[in-house]
Amino acid sequence: MPIVEKNQDGILSHAEKIVAAGAELIEWRADFFTDLRDHNCLRDCLDKIRHIIDDIPLIFTIRTNNEGGEAQISDEDYRDLLIFTAETGLADIIDVELFRFNGNIHKLVADLQSRGSVVILSNHDFHSTPPKPEIIRRLSLMQQAGGDILKIAVMPNSAADVLELLCATNEFSQQSESLLVTMAMGGLGSISRITGEVFKSCLTFGTAGKSSAPGQIPIEQLKKCLDIIHDTQMFE
Repeated sequence: MPIVEKNQDGILSHAEKIVAAGAELIEWRADFFTDLRDHNCLRDCLDKIRHIIDDIPLIFTIRTNNEGGEAQISDEDYRDLLIFTAETGLADIIDVELFRFNGNIHKLVADLQSRGSVVILSNHDFHSTPPKPEIIRRLSLMQQAGGDILKIAVMPNSAADVLELLCATNEFSQQSESLLVTMAMGGLGSISRITGEVFKSCLTFGTAGKSSAPGQIPIEQLKKCLDIIHDTQMFE
């Protein structure tokens, strides 16, 4: 579940709300944070979030403009902030966009992992859904770059696009042991957030208040849908 507030008070209040809602994983979308580039403020906010969420895993994400986020940031500053966050030890998982540094992100991935962080390599297309071979190609690039978790989110323009994403996820999972997170966004793609587990996507994103991407489902509704699927014992 994402935290998308701009100032520390709002961030901490949202964190409390998410914990109370029963989140099992929390993502801090730090690109919304107005003091993102101030290391002291960043560390202080991370420390206070960690105090609130205790041992719930925390994803730290700086989503850039090119991938639907708020951050206009140089490659140098992007790397500096991710390395700084890893060195605090306050975030469990750090998101790295696949196509930063013209796709040459291998060293950044290794540097973050050497500091104890789990790395999500990600790619977001807010306009369309690439064909299945391209989705698989991007997941393969993430795997080759050493990502611990491979994430891709696309925008469907038809039901067929949703099937393209789910088929690509299923096909790639047959040839890789990497953890996958895939989703189709928007209302049309909501079904992928509910049934992704069937196709080997390992987690899904819900909301408790503001969302970070179109089509995210409120946690209460999402849990009910997932419970129905799990109660059918289809995963046994």
